[in-house]
Amino acid sequence: MRHLRARLAGVLAVFAIGIALLFLPAPRWAVFETRIVSVTQIDRPAGVVFDYVTTPAHWPTWHPSSLAVSGAVDHPLDPGEEVPEDFRVAGRSGRAVWTVVAKELPRSWIIDGTIGGRRAGTVAYSLTPTARRTRFERVFTYRAPTLWFAILDRLLLRARIREESGEALRRLKRAVEGT
Repeated sequence: MRHLRARLAGVLAVFAIGIALLFLPAPRWAVFETRIVSVTQIDRPAGVVFDYVTTPAHWPTWHPSSLAVSGAVDHPLDPGEEVPEDFRVAGRSGRAVWTVVAKELPRSWIIDGTIGGRRAGTVAYSLTPTARRTRFERVFTYRAPTLWFAILDRLLLRARIREESGEALRRLKRAVEGT
């Protein structure tokens, strides 16, 4: 009986340690990064598309994850400008603060987001003018802060975020084209 208790205590200790490891911050060498790439063709000039997508007041109109924005949101943002955004991504709600880190009119725009002071992800827009339209690419990159998040991302979150991003670009196309 004593050996059985000792074994059970050992198994429970290993299980508890394993659970604890799932919630510790991911080590620096373990990069659990996800890239969600969405692309669409928009029948408008690149400058028109660029001004629309880089003006935060428009985000709740076309991106289903964007619930509200605040601050100076009525113009295309420049490097260094910030905008708080209330969001719901894959069923998770919160508030992010986005900071513009790069802008090359009308070809690219990059913002970095934080949630509660922690790095949350990067959104990069690339616009390529073609003969009569603009190829618009949106790349959302984020890292898993814990092994548990990485597992959830792989099993559940990534697919939902990919669906939301696809819907966002369908809405963007309709909004900018006026259809």
